[in-house]
Amino acid sequence: MSPSAETSESAPAPQRPTSSRIPKIPFWVQILTGLALGVLLGWVAKSGDVGWLTTTLQHIGDLFVQLLKLAVAPLVFFAILVSITNLRQVNNAARLASRTLLWFMVTSLIAVAIGLAIGLLSNPGAGTGLTPKDGKLPDHAGSWIDFLTGIVPTDIITPFTELNVLQIVFMAAVAGIAALQLGEKAEPVLALSRSVLELLQKALWWVIRLAPIGTVGLIGNAIATYGWNLIGKYATFTVDIYVGCAIVLFGVYPLLLSTVAKVNPLQFFRGAWPAIQLAFVSRSSVGTMPVTQQVTQRLGVPREYASFAVPFGSTTKMDGCASIYPAIAAIFIAQIFNVDLGIGDYLLIAFVSVIGSAATAGLTGATVMLTLTLSTLGLPLEGVGLLMAIDPILDMMRTATNVAGQAVIPILVSAREKLLDRDAYNGARSISPDTAAAEEAEATASVPAPAAA
Repeated sequence: MSPSAETSESAPAPQRPTSSRIPKIPFWVQILTGLALGVLLGWVAKSGDVGWLTTTLQHIGDLFVQLLKLAVAPLVFFAILVSITNLRQVNNAARLASRTLLWFMVTSLIAVAIGLAIGLLSNPGAGTGLTPKDGKLPDHAGSWIDFLTGIVPTDIITPFTELNVLQIVFMAAVAGIAALQLGEKAEPVLALSRSVLELLQKALWWVIRLAPIGTVGLIGNAIATYGWNLIGKYATFTVDIYVGCAIVLFGVYPLLLSTVAKVNPLQFFRGAWPAIQLAFVSRSSVGTMPVTQQVTQRLGVPREYASFAVPFGSTTKMDGCASIYPAIAAIFIAQIFNVDLGIGDYLLIAFVSVIGSAATAGLTGATVMLTLTLSTLGLPLEGVGLLMAIDPILDMMRTATNVAGQAVIPILVSAREKLLDRDAYNGARSISPDTAAAEEAEATASVPAPAAA
C-alpha cells in the first residue's frame, strides 16, 4: 500500500460544519411583522401621547421614502431609455407597444367604472359630519394646461431636482428614440446607460431590504398622527377604496388572466406577490419597479419586452391611483359640497382617468390626479384637503393595485402575441428581494448589448 493511500485511509472523513446561523426569515414575514409592530407602536404613541415615539416613527418613515425617491429620477430616465432601445430586439415592437397602451386604457376604463359604481351605491360623503369648511386648498393643483405644457421641460436639470417624473419620461423617450435612429454611433452612450441602470437597481435593492423597517415608521406614524377616530369619519370612503381596489386586484385581473391569457390566476399571485406586498408598504410604483420587472420576467414575459412594458407602466399605469380613487373621491367631495354630478360628469371622470393617468407619475400619493379631476369637473379644490389626512392609509392599497396591473398587462400582451413562456409562468414561485437581485444581476450580465440598427 502506498504512503499516499495509507494517509488517505487513516485521515478522518471531512465533517460538514454545523451551521450556527439563524434561519433566514422570509421577506413577507418581515413585512407583516413590520406592519404589526408599526400598528402597535403607533397605538402606544397615540394613546399615551408619547411625542418622542411619534417623532421617531415619522423620521423612520420619511427616511425610507426619501431613499426611494433618491433613486427615482435617474432610475426612470435610464430605465425608459434602455427599455426603448431594447425593443429593437423584439419582433413587431410597434405592435407590442400599441397593444400594451391599448390594454392600459381598457383596464383603466374598467377600473374607473367600478369606482363610479361603488361611489354611487355607497354615497361615501353622506353622514360623515364633514363640511366644506373642513377643506383647504392643496399646495399644488393640476390642470390640463399644466399637464400638457408640463410634459416638455424648460431645462434638463429642473425635472431631476424637482422630481417631475413626467418630464423625465419625456426626455428619456426622446433620448431612446434618438439612440435608435443613430444606431451604432449611440452604442457608447447606451453601454454607459445600461451600466448606470444596473448600478441604480443594485442600490435600490439595498433600500428595498429596509422595507420592513420603513413599514414600522410609515404605518406607526399614520396611526400615531391620525388615530382611529379619523378613520371612523372616513369609514365608508376608506372601505370604498379598499373594496374597489380589491375587486380590480382579485376579480378583474384574475378574470382577464384566465380568459384572455388562458393562464392560472392563482399562479400569477404566487409569482407576483413580492412586488405587490412591497408596493403596499412603500406606496411607490417606481420604487417597486425593479421587483415588478423581475417577477414579470419570472412569470414568462420575455426580458426584452418586460424591460419596456414595466418601466412604461410604472409611470403611466395607475388603476388604483388614477381610476378607482379619483372616481370615488370626486363623488365624495361633490356630496360634501352639495354639488350634483350628471352623466356628462361621470364620462369626464372616465376620460381624465384614461388620458391623465401619467400625471400620477408613479410616486407616493395621487394628489395631482385628484386635483386634475376636480378642476375638470369644476369641483372645489378645497375638497383635496378633506382627504389628505387619510391619504397614506388609502395609498397602500392603491399602489398595490397599480403594481399588480403593471405586471398583468405584459402577461396579457405576451400571451396574445404567443410570446409568453407558459412553462416559466406555471413554474414561477414567490421570491425574496435578495434572490431577485441576484437573478437580475446574473441575467443582466449574460445578455449581450443590442446590435446596432
